[in-house]
Amino acid sequence: MSRYEPGLIEAKWQEAWDKAGVFTATRDAARPKYYVLEMFPYPSGRIHMGHVRNYTMGDVVARYKSSCGYSVLHPMGWDAFGMPAENAAMERGGHPKDWTYGNIADMRGQMKPLGLSIDWSREFATCDPEYYGQQQAMFIDMMERGLVYRKAAVVNWDPVDMTVLANEQVIDGKGWRSGAAVERRELTQWFFKISDMAGDLLDALDGLKDWPEKVRLMQANWIGKSRGLQFSFDTVGAPAGFDRLEVYTTRPDTLMGASFAGISPDHPLAKALEATNPAIAAFVAECRRVGTSEEALQTAEKLGLDTGIRVRHPLDPAWELPVYIANFILMDYGTGAIFGCPAHDQRDFEFATKYHLPITPVFVAEGTDETTLTEAFTPMKSERVRYIRGVNGSTLMTGDEGVAEAIALAEQRGFGQGVTKFRLRDWGVSRQRYWGCPIPVVHCATCGVVPEKKENLPVELPYDVSFDKPGNPLDRHPTWAKTTCPKCGAAARRETDTMDTFVDSSWYYARFTAPRANTPTVAEDADYWMNVDQYIGGIEHAILHLLYSRFFARAMNETGHLPAKAREPFNALFTQGMVTHEIYLTRDGNGRPVYHLPEDVIRSETGATLADGTAVEVIPSAKMSKSKKNVVDPMNIIRDFGADTARWFVMSDSPPERDVEWTSAGAEATAKHLGRVWRLADEISRDETPAGDEDIALARAAARAIQDVTQGIEGFAFNKSVAALYAFTNTLSKSKAGGGAKRDAMRTMAQLMSPMVPHLAEEVWVMLGGEGLVARAPWPKADPALLVEDNVTLPIQINGKRRAEISVPKTMPAAEVEKIALADEDVVRFLAGQPVKKIIVVPGRIINVVV
Repeated sequence: MSRYEPGLIEAKWQEAWDKAGVFTATRDAARPKYYVLEMFPYPSGRIHMGHVRNYTMGDVVARYKSSCGYSVLHPMGWDAFGMPAENAAMERGGHPKDWTYGNIADMRGQMKPLGLSIDWSREFATCDPEYYGQQQAMFIDMMERGLVYRKAAVVNWDPVDMTVLANEQVIDGKGWRSGAAVERRELTQWFFKISDMAGDLLDALDGLKDWPEKVRLMQANWIGKSRGLQFSFDTVGAPAGFDRLEVYTTRPDTLMGASFAGISPDHPLAKALEATNPAIAAFVAECRRVGTSEEALQTAEKLGLDTGIRVRHPLDPAWELPVYIANFILMDYGTGAIFGCPAHDQRDFEFATKYHLPITPVFVAEGTDETTLTEAFTPMKSERVRYIRGVNGSTLMTGDEGVAEAIALAEQRGFGQGVTKFRLRDWGVSRQRYWGCPIPVVHCATCGVVPEKKENLPVELPYDVSFDKPGNPLDRHPTWAKTTCPKCGAAARRETDTMDTFVDSSWYYARFTAPRANTPTVAEDADYWMNVDQYIGGIEHAILHLLYSRFFARAMNETGHLPAKAREPFNALFTQGMVTHEIYLTRDGNGRPVYHLPEDVIRSETGATLADGTAVEVIPSAKMSKSKKNVVDPMNIIRDFGADTARWFVMSDSPPERDVEWTSAGAEATAKHLGRVWRLADEISRDETPAGDEDIALARAAARAIQDVTQGIEGFAFNKSVAALYAFTNTLSKSKAGGGAKRDAMRTMAQLMSPMVPHLAEEVWVMLGGEGLVARAPWPKADPALLVEDNVTLPIQINGKRRAEISVPKTMPAAEVEKIALADEDVVRFLAGQPVKKIIVVPGRIINVVV
């Protein structure tokens, strides 16, 4: 070719890789393995630049590790169940299955031109019956192991999507998909016993050294270990059977500041009262219009109703406290009952203020006597405070010491016991929707709830369903739910709830080790490939997906589907930043914003306009959003510049954990640089200059590039690797070395570029006489002797601005350094004949020229 044409070379090399089976993962006992995995995508229909960045990161690691001699597993699949497909079916009149598989085909077609080193032979979608059939088999195994159970529970109900939501799926009191205000309902649900593993899930976080600290902290806070006191109040005026009210508190040191007791609207006592008291029944019904997540309860207005019942204080039976039903108390954390100390809990403070209850301080800040409060005084438990009404009188100590003292006193007097609890609750997985994995159980009038026989799996979803009415189409299907009991053979009914889609994504990493097996995993494959060595994905999955995956790995170990070493499935985790872009808008006649796509906006030094000259308002760069239209279609970038340009750009501009701003100028600059590399390789391939004195200097530069690029990839600092390659390109373009030395260096360049821009690297490799595919060439190693620097590189500043650099022996006298600096062609060009007033050489550091 006479010039760099990515449209020609990229398709050519992708075909060559496929033909050679370069990326097919093979279990090879003679080689170490490396498993790199990006969080798999939801098939929405289009990939975006965030996908490009995410998968390019994984691809850089996969290609690098392959070159280092590892047997690499780098798979791709689709997180394909969920409400969006059902919503699309309802809006467009189609079917979720057709919509989903059509989107998968579209997105696969968009991803393949990126040249990712993916083993596409392992591809699957979670909506494939072959996949969810094995998920059903594991569900049955987990039932047998006691890790799954069914109970009536108060749940978050999305009235728009008409399904149950996990607490983690309730954002600001609204459904994470629909945005509808979430309500409480009591339904019989299936649960995974994740709470049984809370302690292990928490303790094991300390061993995840290659996870971001912020993710480990988020998980630790979510699991929420606490040490507290569990005790019972004696009741006064309560219905029969409720002579005691059991309470759990993490601040028993504040008992002497109690002003009320509170129970959840779902507490058995509240239910008993609502059965006979219409006012209580109405209040409880109002409370149930708020979701069950702690976030929803914290932000809701604090409401309560005095039941008329009283409880006796455990340290003073003559001291009676009113019992309120309160909307901010959770039934399934602790005991569903609390005592309120308004002076030291802001929620209790707001409640007491609203209902004119006493606010009695138990402790004050060290060194003060202030007891008048305008808000709750809530110091950290580790802080020293002065107890003025402690359980043992007045003293100066930390809150932790006060808690320990209160627990000891309660145990000594026999009215309570110190216990450790976790905030993490069991994972409710029942969803009242169609497009999900059917729960593989049957309801029999004689036998009760019976798991389906494994030989009858998968329990497949019926295709002939309708979405013309709200609710779960499986409940309305005329025949699908009708079956026979696997135990007695009598007529029975299938479970019509399907599983939370987070179940699908909680074990897919294990299925990739043997995606076509007729069991969930194969022991030999799981033992070889697990764990995932490098997992890559967004910080938004820090709690939901990652916590559930950690639980599932443990459950799969206990049911024999994963080895013990895989109880923690991800050895290293990297959370990448977003790709951002400016937002362009104009205003309609009412002043409302009208957003415009980047390709419809003309940028200039004076501003931005539409094609008709209409001025465009430019909003600073933000996360790419379809609604704001600040999206860049990767397909347009590939068409205009090539996949390598997109890959290089998203790796080069900023550290991968930070956001990167996509700009058209940046993409154009990247394309120009890659074109420059191609031209340089073309020139060097025809360079017959004999070996010379600069050959060793170029060899040293190549060794430094190998070291720097390698360190960048190993340290997940891809931008540093790219910077090293820019520098190496500049050195090579200026080098006066012989043609042979340049060809050696250029082949090294091809190898070092290969993880980032694999198509161009293959082209350069062939151009310079490299054997076979560069994708299969071993990673270059730097000669340690060449890394020992006899020379030092000195930047040259002219009037305070860096203009050039020279490499000179470390021991060269300053006078000689001055001569070489002033003779440098870049310096001569910038001086343009101006006389030099002063030149200062700082040995080993810098050269300053003043004109």
